[in-house]
Amino acid sequence: MGHHWWRSAVIYQVYVRSFADGDGDGTGDLAGVRSRLPYLAELGVDALWFNPWYLSPMKDGGYDVADYRVIDPAFGTLAEAEKLIAEARELGIRTIVDIVPNHVSDQHPWFRAALAGGPERDLFHFRPGRGARGELPPNDWRSQFGGPAWTRLPDGDWYLHLFAPEQPDLNWGHPAVRREHEDILRFWFERGVAGVRIDSAALLVKDPRLPDFTEGRDPHPYVDRDELHGIYRSWRRIADEYGGVFVGEVWLPDTERFARYLRPDELHTAFNFAFLSCPWAPARLRTAIDETLAEHAPVGAPPTWVLCNHDVTRTVTRYGRADTGFDFATKAFGTPTDPALGTRRARAAALLSLALPGAVYVYQGEELGLPEAEIPADRIQDPMHARSGGTDPGRDGCRVPLPWSADAPYAGFGSRQEPWLPQPAGWASYAVDRQQGDPGSMLSLYREAIALRPVFGDGPLTWLPAPDGVLAFARADGGALCVVNLAAAPAGLPAHSEILLGSGPLDDRGRLPQDTAVWLRA
Repeated sequence: MGHHWWRSAVIYQVYVRSFADGDGDGTGDLAGVRSRLPYLAELGVDALWFNPWYLSPMKDGGYDVADYRVIDPAFGTLAEAEKLIAEARELGIRTIVDIVPNHVSDQHPWFRAALAGGPERDLFHFRPGRGARGELPPNDWRSQFGGPAWTRLPDGDWYLHLFAPEQPDLNWGHPAVRREHEDILRFWFERGVAGVRIDSAALLVKDPRLPDFTEGRDPHPYVDRDELHGIYRSWRRIADEYGGVFVGEVWLPDTERFARYLRPDELHTAFNFAFLSCPWAPARLRTAIDETLAEHAPVGAPPTWVLCNHDVTRTVTRYGRADTGFDFATKAFGTPTDPALGTRRARAAALLSLALPGAVYVYQGEELGLPEAEIPADRIQDPMHARSGGTDPGRDGCRVPLPWSADAPYAGFGSRQEPWLPQPAGWASYAVDRQQGDPGSMLSLYREAIALRPVFGDGPLTWLPAPDGVLAFARADGGALCVVNLAAAPAGLPAHSEILLGSGPLDDRGRLPQDTAVWLRA
């Protein structure tokens, strides 16, 4: 692995709670991950990105952190985390941890001291309310999870939370907040992590006046404020001391503003949400690819490609429609989903994403072709469901514990207790032990594709002439080609010397069928 391994890495996202249960209590843990490291090495990934594994009341799946230097007991101990980082590194797999700088848990020592009236109040956004008796929130900001972004305390003051009430926002205008997070970065870099993923990276800084939100206001009162760049420059200096890397969760429609976060002295990479949220439509996909490459080019940063994560409906289900419309806000489908169609498209999408220049993120279970699971209403734990009054199904459907062994209890996820989220009927049919010996399985496709991916080299992408509905491009100075057919009719292949890998078979005339991708050697 070279110095700039992260520029073209395949990074596997581990949602610990649902990956593997080592002690049989129904919750995934670090012991479970450690036991499955050989599987991850065989898959061929370069790094693991872990969702937050810190001490947390789990009001938002661990994104409500009470202590960044303590592993939540449900997952294990700090000593186990250190062993996991070291054991993964011995297998050639680096570790990326998740930090959540916008907010902490309401159980964090700082917030508890603030509630007691201490000077720690200055570390958050406490304000008196509006109205004759202070009964109205200080401004009209809305929570990302629905409802007002303010909660009133018994003493009459209100505090800001852009997410759940159990996640009070930090005041990044206070130097103690900056010092604490710089110390947290050093703490984890010194324990051997290779990188840090930054949650909600564009939301940290607020306009100190906390004005009402006005659509189109520039600058925005709490998104993408210029003061953020000074924070990330200071973080970059720390990362450079340790050879560490950053990936930011940056949702911005303005490509020029997005690119600022990727300047050489700020973040190394950022998630690419345009590609993730794109429907299975050739023109839209090509535009998303072109715009992603164009916005990264001026700052020399590598793009990232991802089909799914812990917040998004799984790829097989998203793509499993005859039409391509899908509402990401409500996760609603206008027509029933077709698992066979979704699987065919997801296989093709895997080859497309793994052939593009840059880094690729694979969310756990995507390599098994898992669909979105329907969770019974009384078992849903995601706060988005409750905050929406039950209209949003939440994100638990993509967080169902993985199936490892078809004939074992709970499909091999754990041994004694039912998993924290129920596994649907038929989940065992996706189990690793069913797929690993099947050359036609999704798992076999991912393993082969990741192993073959270096054939594309580091060269830029060059689009090739192709019929309508077909995406075809060359990489590695034209030595390797990727062709994806999204048209209804079979497509002929460009000139080539060898077929390297296909997401499905060619037809009897050697043509590429609809919703199929192929890698070729020129």
